[in-house]
Amino acid sequence: MRRLWWLLPVAAVLGLIGYVGFGRSEPAPASESPIRTTTITKGTLAATESVDGTLGFGDPVTVNGRLPGTVTALPAEGSRIGRGQPMYRADGRPVVLFYAAAPFYRALKPGDEGEDVRALEANLAALGYKGFTADDSYTGATADAVRDWQEDLGLPETGTVELGRIVVAPDAVRVGEVKAHLGDGATGPILQWTGSTRLVTVQLDVTEQRLAAIGAEATVKLPDDREVPGKISAIGAVATASTQNNQTKVTVDVTVTVADQDKLGTFDVAPVTVTLVSEQRRDVLIVPVGALVALAEGGYGLQLVSGGSTRTVAVTTGLFASGKVEVSGPELAAGLTVGVAG
Repeated sequence: MRRLWWLLPVAAVLGLIGYVGFGRSEPAPASESPIRTTTITKGTLAATESVDGTLGFGDPVTVNGRLPGTVTALPAEGSRIGRGQPMYRADGRPVVLFYAAAPFYRALKPGDEGEDVRALEANLAALGYKGFTADDSYTGATADAVRDWQEDLGLPETGTVELGRIVVAPDAVRVGEVKAHLGDGATGPILQWTGSTRLVTVQLDVTEQRLAAIGAEATVKLPDDREVPGKISAIGAVATASTQNNQTKVTVDVTVTVADQDKLGTFDVAPVTVTLVSEQRRDVLIVPVGALVALAEGGYGLQLVSGGSTRTVAVTTGLFASGKVEVSGPELAAGLTVGVAG
């Protein structure tokens, strides 16, 4: 049997590596008989790092009124507004929300063509209006559908859509800060909106971008210490510099989405801790770090225990994480019993 020493538990790993690679003083030898045993498992091993994040609804967008008149109705902060619903009222008439990627930049009328027409018709169709083809051409049939829509909203039935009557967002919105007051002119800042789904934003140091990949799993720790699974959904393309204590930090925004919003409880805005995976190994053999033994000839081994007998085999180590280590070798398999230092 090879001469060996039990590898001290996690705190001694680095010192032991120093002995093997650089000839530092040896650890005190221990009994070759394992004090306790465990089994080799097979699965995923991940090294993680924790960073600060903020739970919220994302960056706010300001709605600026474009219709003349007076603000006569405003939504409550925190309220949710969906497709076709009023965001506010000017001169008693609703300004409504449609879903689109880009804002409407002109009044729309028969004969117009373009992506804004396509977006208008797609929203009308989603609201149940019929009799037209949802394409990029504003036809007489489109105008008829618009008149029906205007009638339902109590608007003049002109068949054209005036600029400023529709506010666009990618999806349903949550009302943030209401900037206008009843009686104000309707052409200034009215309100801010965010997405209606809670998400986590991390200002990640650019030196740690290796931690972020679209689709990578993340864990969000809430202020009450509950942990919620999430996934990285967006990584900002623009870096931002900030100075604190005479030190400049350059960061990019990383967005983590949480599929099960109920698990976030009642928290709307809160500081959170986000655990990101820095390195991961799937479908590998795993043992506790304390199962490793240092071999006199260099490298590491495991003590295989079977039927009351023990033998030591050399192994190749991979990722170390959370007190465990990835191991491989021709004589290893999941389920085998190995000794562990006490």
